[in-house]
Amino acid sequence: MRPDAIGIWSGKVLEKLRWYYEVMNGWKPAKYLICKKVGLSDSGLDGYSFEELIGIHNELSYKFRNMFSSIRDGKLSLTDFNNLENPRVTYLDVKVKLIGDVLRSCYLCEWRCGVNRYESRGSMCRLGLETYVSSYFLHVGEEAPLIPSGTIFYGSCNFRCVFCQNYEISQLRPYDGVKVNAKELALIQKHLHREGAININHVGGEPTPNLLTILESLKYLDVNIPQLWNSNMYMSAETLNILMDVIDIWLPDFKYGNNTCGLRLSKVRDYFDVVSRNHIAICSAGDPIIIRHLVLPNHVECCTKPILEWIAKHCSNALVNVMAQYRPEYLVITCREEYRDIGRGPTSKEMEEAYEYARKLGISFEEVS
Repeated sequence: MRPDAIGIWSGKVLEKLRWYYEVMNGWKPAKYLICKKVGLSDSGLDGYSFEELIGIHNELSYKFRNMFSSIRDGKLSLTDFNNLENPRVTYLDVKVKLIGDVLRSCYLCEWRCGVNRYESRGSMCRLGLETYVSSYFLHVGEEAPLIPSGTIFYGSCNFRCVFCQNYEISQLRPYDGVKVNAKELALIQKHLHREGAININHVGGEPTPNLLTILESLKYLDVNIPQLWNSNMYMSAETLNILMDVIDIWLPDFKYGNNTCGLRLSKVRDYFDVVSRNHIAICSAGDPIIIRHLVLPNHVECCTKPILEWIAKHCSNALVNVMAQYRPEYLVITCREEYRDIGRGPTSKEMEEAYEYARKLGISFEEVS
């Protein structure tokens, strides 16, 4: 255990991450377990149209929120929750069915490539239905409230970041990992729980293209452990709506303060519009969230400051990790002239300017940065 993780649970950290903290300690059930207690008396979901499934999902979301509120507020104890009858068809089953249908003309992310991933691979993620796990282990390098984190690295990504530190699994060789199905992924999560993980950290690459396997794995998981989504947050609004009631704590990136830098450095369109929209949805729901912003050299004015201003205005309930870990990697090294602006690490002056701006805006960053 790192020294900074000892005694972290007080003040703003406890206030902002309370739900995660209570699930982590086994006092409240993880959201995916709540999803298994909400459902239908139907024997199955065959015969429903996609539109009908969306309607069912909306109805069950309302029931979920009522049960979640009762649990969060202490009106429904963990013992009483565990004694609730299991429905024949669960809210989680509906989510799995919906994502399975989305993959027939895929719009899991905002590329909305429309590929039938039962027959072909996505245009950007380059995945069909398969999921590849590159590695999994207890990670002690994450933010203090998250360690030891049961981290699962998935191959593939829907970004093409020119400075990616995991470019081998995200871009060059996304299929080099072990191919896993939902039951095998559940076993990995159980193993990490037994080893002492205090959360399951879905990361990559990018977990979003693997969402069907991830959601389906939760049908076979029966341990009370928080689910953590560690993502570039370029998912579609429809995908986020399906994922929202499953995740106990969010660990999203917020890389760029505008669309232009996103297009140039990660090769994605409408970056700021999409990612800010998704952050608003999470923050408006009051979910525990730690936003990561990696300070890029020469991008304090165009990216760091606008992002911090946006967070202060729209996501004041977040903890923010203002990160100094950037280093030139991948194409930044091989195409030095094209990416000269990010060809070095951030200076101490740039980092202090970022920290001081965060302090000025009243952002809670020092606890996790």
